[in-house]
Amino acid sequence: MNVLVTGAAGFVGSALLSRFVSLPELQVCANIRNANRALTTKVQSIFVAELMPDTDWTTALKGIDCVIHTAARVHVMNDTVQNPLAAFRASNCSATLNLARQAAASGVKRFIFISSIKVNGEITTDGKPYTELTEPAPVDPYGISKHEAEDGLRALATETGLEIVIIRPPLIYGAGVKGNFFNLLNVLNKRVPLPLGAIHNQRSFLALDNLVDFIVTCIYHPNAANQLFLVADNEAMSTTQLIRGLAKAIHRRVFLWPVPAVLVKKILGLLGREQIAQRLCDSLQVDISKAQTLLNWTPPLSTTEGLSRLGKWYLNEENI
Repeated sequence: MNVLVTGAAGFVGSALLSRFVSLPELQVCANIRNANRALTTKVQSIFVAELMPDTDWTTALKGIDCVIHTAARVHVMNDTVQNPLAAFRASNCSATLNLARQAAASGVKRFIFISSIKVNGEITTDGKPYTELTEPAPVDPYGISKHEAEDGLRALATETGLEIVIIRPPLIYGAGVKGNFFNLLNVLNKRVPLPLGAIHNQRSFLALDNLVDFIVTCIYHPNAANQLFLVADNEAMSTTQLIRGLAKAIHRRVFLWPVPAVLVKKILGLLGREQIAQRLCDSLQVDISKAQTLLNWTPPLSTTEGLSRLGKWYLNEENI
């Protein structure tokens, strides 16, 4: 089977390529934006400069059976562009649909789209996790653009017969992680005391290795065609549990003041950090039972194992 991976140099894309090396039945093409970048010898590098609504994918799609679309304009906490929604729509919706249309015209059978749990919303309440039947309620431009791309892909599937697989992950962690996860590791490495010892929320996370395993399942499984899946690790964790797990993974002791979540949110709100307060204190749970039932898939790593792998990577990366 011939597979094209977009965003091959990114966090998810590079992990996919590493896994594909062990799957000799796959012939892999990888979209890269740097013509001078060398990938693993098993992978054919296809230079496509930018993810744009008018990008020509003709060369990259030649002979391809399955596209795994990981490339995207990613969510950022403090966006500096003048019109963030327009920018997200151009990259995550219009450019995605342009690629999918060309894929269908080129004879591609299956298109796997990495969306986001942000399509569902930002928080869950009353212990009720998001499911595939939850009404979408995206809040920010990133989530809105992913939702619109999903709708466009479903319409295209009906029109062309292209098999669409949509995957909505929550926050992904693993080797190469950046952003909040990496910043938190740095804080824990410095043994900074944190006022997060009494946060009793429940949040779902997704180990990068679990996501890669699920994507591989979706390449082959006939029941994945034209389906939406919410995917996460088997167990949710509170912020307090996550921090303790990360500290253990990098062999650091951590001191957590037992400050009530309501007070943490109030203080961060006064500092203009409402989004950070939400991520630290509110719940966001994901029900993965559809993936387990329809595809007979179970996350191969527990969260504890996933955090341990992350810790080993971090310790090696930082030469600690």
